[in-house]
Amino acid sequence: MDLDPSLVDRTNICSTPARVLAVGLLTPPSERKRVSQLELEGHDKKRVKLEWPQKKNENADTPSYSDSDSESDGPTLSQRVSRFSVYSLRNKASQSGPSCASRRVDVPTRSVLRSFVSSNKSDVFKCQSIYDNVYVNIPYACSYSNAARRGGTPHLAVATEQGTIDILTTSKRDDWDVEPQRVTLQPHANGVFDVKWSPSDTLIATASGDHSVRITTIASSVSEQDRTLHVLRGHEGTVKSIAWDPAHDGAMLCSGGRDGGICLWDLRVGERSEAGQLAPVLSIPRAHDLQGKPTKPKAPRGKIAPSIPLQSITHLLYTDTHPYGVISSSSSEGILNLWDVRLPSDNTTTTRSKAKRPPKQQRPKPLFTSGDPTTYAGARRGRGLTTLALGTGPSAALVFALGIDSRVHTYTLPTLVPLSGHGASVSMVDESYLYADPRMKTASFYVRMAASPCGRWLATGGGNEGRAYLYDISTAGRVGGIGSAGWGAGVELRGQKGEVGAVDWAEGMLATCADDGTVRVWRPDIDLSRRCREDPQEMGWNWAWSTDA
Repeated sequence: MDLDPSLVDRTNICSTPARVLAVGLLTPPSERKRVSQLELEGHDKKRVKLEWPQKKNENADTPSYSDSDSESDGPTLSQRVSRFSVYSLRNKASQSGPSCASRRVDVPTRSVLRSFVSSNKSDVFKCQSIYDNVYVNIPYACSYSNAARRGGTPHLAVATEQGTIDILTTSKRDDWDVEPQRVTLQPHANGVFDVKWSPSDTLIATASGDHSVRITTIASSVSEQDRTLHVLRGHEGTVKSIAWDPAHDGAMLCSGGRDGGICLWDLRVGERSEAGQLAPVLSIPRAHDLQGKPTKPKAPRGKIAPSIPLQSITHLLYTDTHPYGVISSSSSEGILNLWDVRLPSDNTTTTRSKAKRPPKQQRPKPLFTSGDPTTYAGARRGRGLTTLALGTGPSAALVFALGIDSRVHTYTLPTLVPLSGHGASVSMVDESYLYADPRMKTASFYVRMAASPCGRWLATGGGNEGRAYLYDISTAGRVGGIGSAGWGAGVELRGQKGEVGAVDWAEGMLATCADDGTVRVWRPDIDLSRRCREDPQEMGWNWAWSTDA
């Protein structure tokens, strides 16, 4: 008999002529329908028979679901079937790690990535310059609001080299419709390298080249002169990355800078500095220099010695596997550190010398430190990382890192064990946990990466010819994900000029920022992408579309 149409999208079971196959999206237990409401075609009625007790081994070809040798009432059908549902198996797999999760079968979504298109009129936004003699305002960073990632109004904050923040509404519109009114903020007079929305989308944090972090409100009731609520100064160089604490909405955040330090800020009870500005409640200097004081390189005779290389903090990421954990990456290596911001050092004992000097503070130590997957093929020198992305859904318990070696590496949580970078050759043809493409070049630290809200896709920028790349990570961390990971696994987006740096996802769309001063929005549309491939000369006037890299 046919299935009830109302149950097709509400369960993890679909009917086929020969078997029952458990596929599809995960269904929470509260929304899962009981199997007793289904009539399965082509199966013995004893599999869904409700009369209890059932005779043991009544039919050798039909397995019994009884968990007891007695003839007492057995478990309910929902209890028995829940052990084999996709939802329960996915929970067990995510708790057991990638090796167990590899047994789960996912539907490939590469065909969806190949359907991304972008209008040359309604999906392109220009970053306006605030100077009369400058025509191009390069976007450095972009971030969709948290509501946009959940399917709400797609508000995109774009940070530029002139210190402005443009808040765009990237909803789908017709080519003849005017652009929705944008909001422009000016929190800095220097380039802004990172921008993040608070969890409730009421505040925006910006990291700038003026060595400061600024907190700005977007409330319309506040005048433009009073929108900057806090100016945070604790770094000795450019601030490169910021991250809000998801457990303390609009109250706590951390920042990482070019000086190699990490600062934790509490906007509620932070100590005031002598200048009256907010001071960090916790500082971790040289967070990726755990070997002690760096040594200055020696110079050849008659030449000036080079300066000590800086291990800049390139990205900070709060993890959902540790309530107080922050992951940091560096510009000089592929090593990740997981910090406990409550107590960053595991040794707080101090000693006083005979001269009664002030006690020497112990160097903070991370909870976990990863290996370096960028030192593949016997290389001694590591490559830095530009961006981190936290996996969700099918890629949960994983962290993805984009390196300047033009590869996306995979780490496990919470131990940060690298899954990629163990190949014997540079080509990494057999690498199952690595995402790369021959045309993808990410040697610049301006090139970023972002994971989609569904946890199935990654988007990265590109260092040349206006290219961006999409990867299917639905089988990440599991052996057998052929066609999803490895060398040449990318889908290419090409519709801008120069370097494509910042990228970010919202529900059903992707934004890419390029050096030509434009922000382009991409959306999946299978019918339109098919028409673009069938008639590229005609469709190329109005559309840009994804292609196999």
